[in-house]
Amino acid sequence: MPRFGVLGPLTIEGPSGRRTTPRGDRQRTLLAVLLLNANSSVPVDVLVEALWPETPPKSYASNLHTYVSRLRARIEGLEIERDPLGYRLTVEPGELDLLSFREAAAAGKAAARAGDPAAAAGHYRRALAEWRGPVLSGLHVPHLDADVARLESERLAAFEDCVDAELSDGRHGELTGELQAMITEHPLRERLAAQLMIALHRAGRQADSLAVYRGLRATLVEELGVEPGAEVRRVHAAVLRGEDPVPAVTTAPVFPICQLPPDIADFAGREGEIARLSGLLGDGAGVPVAVITGEPGAGKSTLAVSTAHRLRRSFPDGQLFVPLAGASSPRDLADVLGDLLRALGVTGPAIPDDVEARAAVYRGRLADRRVLVVLDDAAGPDQIRALLPGTPGCAVLITSRQRLSGLAGADRLHLAPLSGAEAMTLLERLAGPDRGGAERADAERIAKACGNLPLALRIAGSRLAMRPGLPLGKLAAKLEDEVSRLDELRVSDLQVRGSIALSYQALSPAARRAFRLIGRCRTLDLPAWAVSTLIDDTADENADEAIDELVEASLLDPTGLDPTGEQRFRVHDLVRVFATELGREQETRAERVATVAKVSDAALCLADTAARRLPRTVPMPLSDQDVPAQPLAPELVERLLRDPGAWFSVERANLVTAVSSLCAVGWRRKALRILERLSAYLYLHSHFTDMRTAYETLRDAAREADDGHIAVIAEANLAVLLHARGEYERAAEGYRECSKELAALGDSSAQAWVETNLAHCLVGLGRAGESLHAATQARALSTVEETGPGAYARHAESAALHRLGKVAEALEIDRRILVHAREHGDERQLGVALQGLSWSLMLDGRPEEALETIEESVRILRRTTAKSALAKSLRTQGAILAGAGRRVGAVKAYENARRLAGALEERPRELSCTRAIAASWIGDGRADRAIPVLRQCLDEFRAMGGKPATGLTLHVLRRAYEAVGETKAAEAAGEEAKRLEVPHDANASTLVRLLLSLTEPAPA
Repeated sequence: MPRFGVLGPLTIEGPSGRRTTPRGDRQRTLLAVLLLNANSSVPVDVLVEALWPETPPKSYASNLHTYVSRLRARIEGLEIERDPLGYRLTVEPGELDLLSFREAAAAGKAAARAGDPAAAAGHYRRALAEWRGPVLSGLHVPHLDADVARLESERLAAFEDCVDAELSDGRHGELTGELQAMITEHPLRERLAAQLMIALHRAGRQADSLAVYRGLRATLVEELGVEPGAEVRRVHAAVLRGEDPVPAVTTAPVFPICQLPPDIADFAGREGEIARLSGLLGDGAGVPVAVITGEPGAGKSTLAVSTAHRLRRSFPDGQLFVPLAGASSPRDLADVLGDLLRALGVTGPAIPDDVEARAAVYRGRLADRRVLVVLDDAAGPDQIRALLPGTPGCAVLITSRQRLSGLAGADRLHLAPLSGAEAMTLLERLAGPDRGGAERADAERIAKACGNLPLALRIAGSRLAMRPGLPLGKLAAKLEDEVSRLDELRVSDLQVRGSIALSYQALSPAARRAFRLIGRCRTLDLPAWAVSTLIDDTADENADEAIDELVEASLLDPTGLDPTGEQRFRVHDLVRVFATELGREQETRAERVATVAKVSDAALCLADTAARRLPRTVPMPLSDQDVPAQPLAPELVERLLRDPGAWFSVERANLVTAVSSLCAVGWRRKALRILERLSAYLYLHSHFTDMRTAYETLRDAAREADDGHIAVIAEANLAVLLHARGEYERAAEGYRECSKELAALGDSSAQAWVETNLAHCLVGLGRAGESLHAATQARALSTVEETGPGAYARHAESAALHRLGKVAEALEIDRRILVHAREHGDERQLGVALQGLSWSLMLDGRPEEALETIEESVRILRRTTAKSALAKSLRTQGAILAGAGRRVGAVKAYENARRLAGALEERPRELSCTRAIAASWIGDGRADRAIPVLRQCLDEFRAMGGKPATGLTLHVLRRAYEAVGETKAAEAAGEEAKRLEVPHDANASTLVRLLLSLTEPAPA
């Protein structure tokens, strides 16, 4: 293992003694950060901030992993481990100069306490010999500035301790030159001045000793406006009297000291956060600083106090608690330091007037102590820096609504709301476990309305405790009303509105306006483009600066980059409600409407562009009406929609919410336009639940407003979803009703799509003649036969002709569809056309051509995102392979198709594949296993009303019963299958033959 050096230039010393350093600034920075935190886990976000202090790249995680891998490869024996928190570099004390320095310094302290100054001096000199210059000289890492400063303080303290030991050992003559050099470097350091005065006095140089005092006093008065401290004055007086200075009189002990408020008995949750803070503060290296940030009411102070109580054993000298009142009226730093000094035993005239001098005395009182300093509710970094101890052993825990981004070297913990389970635990502890258990659903409603925010939960729980007879459902109903929610969340001196207001009042005018504007958006997860669109209408203010201020104040929480590379922000629900209140009070309705219109226009335009870049699989029209001009910059649009599916994926929940919000304000047509475009993604990926919820919301809003056209369009889309899930009878009924209404409204385009869908649905119901009529109607209503509903109707026409035994006519239609698909060049259309043609070829008795065609279809569709079409082609491939006697390949194709159909929630196709796989089990001698599966398929097909599918399943079930010797059951299944047979149905007769081939024993 090499030996590393950070106490000077960053070095790596190999076994031969040759020193090297890594190539590249970022590799050197990474190694430096890990070495300064040796044997401790360094969080990934800390490493990222050190490596990329401005803006990290999108691929920062992979870049960081690459840098770590390169370090491991280039430095033999280097041990860097990945753990849940980050990365840890493991070294022994003798392998890092920093650890060797601290080990030797600790040995010096121990020897000094044992009364052996000579041994102590030896240890200290060994520690100081590890230093080769300033820490990491030649490598400037802004993130490490605080660490470097603390190490320099450690070095100075070790030197002063060494001087004390050598003075005690009578070696004053060797120290004067070294001390004079140090005084030149640190002219305000009173301890150094006192040591030099003692050394000069003992060397018989009384005049020089007094001159040191005069120089120190002049510098202190000029620079700081203070007189020298008590210890220097005592040494000065002794020198004036010609006496050897004696040790200072020991003051009454003030340690241990504990100023912590009492821990809260009903504290709940936060175990992970406490564990992380305990690890950060209790590792004993340097002076660790941890900052707890979070939105108003998140429980920052409560967490800090609870953590500090748990860490008392780790800080035996005490715990200081300093309320800084940063959110309301920040305390004067001089007053804070005065209180701290009095608590630490410094009284009367010994407390300097100057703030910097007070800070110096404060650090001196904490030197070599193990004290935890809790700074509660800090206003900003300037209020904190003077309160940081200067020597290792102490630690600092800070709470603040501000993120304190300017505080270098601090570890930050952003406090999110409680988890659902933690929120329920807190509510039950406050209101009583019996009430929470008995009215669990209402308790969960209360927690949700409180946004799982500890302050809000504590208020709600306290109200319930005060009124044992108050039903939880009644309080839940009040809290669910946004207009009165903040009025309800107040009890005694606790109130959520006042807590948030403190943060709001501290904002600049531009940030306050931005905050109110953001409150108009009901979405809690906001992309940066939406936030900028909301607030960019301010006349002269910079939107980015306003966003940064809201983030710093913990009123807007950045949650990272989404897959499109866009920054996301979160707004707590109660914070949004407060912002909405302010907007209603301070903005006109016209202003509010204009802002909402602007962001909804941007969302619609993005959805429109994204939808047109996806394959159009949802069988309903995409209207071009009412789409505004895109308000966003073209380069931003291109970046966001580079992968349109990824954009829809991250914005899916927001767009569904937007549909509901737009319906609520009466903007139904805009809601429909957004939903039409979102459906291109939802239907493609079978997100049927979201699609159904949104269209039901739109339909209900349209009916209430007597908007018949939008209501029928929503109903038609809901019928599509019934169709996709196999509810054929209900879907057909819905299609027929919608077609009549659309005809009355004169919307022939939408009616053509509905008639096309009806044609496909009737095929599944076994009504081939009616299907052919509906397809003909659709083609007559279509303006262009080769695209849209006209082309889709041709597929239905072909399927109907199969069932009427007119295979040659179907084959001709499928050939024309393929010609058009090849001319169009769209791979999804081509794959679908090839699938249709392959099946017509199979029915026409051309199995070799059919197999070649379906294999081309599968190859093409695998390159697309059209998973539904691929599942259909794989199912067709399975059937054709079964006819060719390629049993293993057929079963594999069916299994792949079933897996896709299951993921897409396409139950009819999933069942048909399951039926084929069960048929193969019969051939494998596992008919007993196949029977219950086939019965389940039969029950579901019957419920769907699919007669052809029911008949096919009965044929396979008959063969399964025969295989296990259940003759009567086999006869009954066979008779029912015959009753369902349709004369001339080439599709059914061929499928029966292919499926039954799978039930035959596999050849040896």
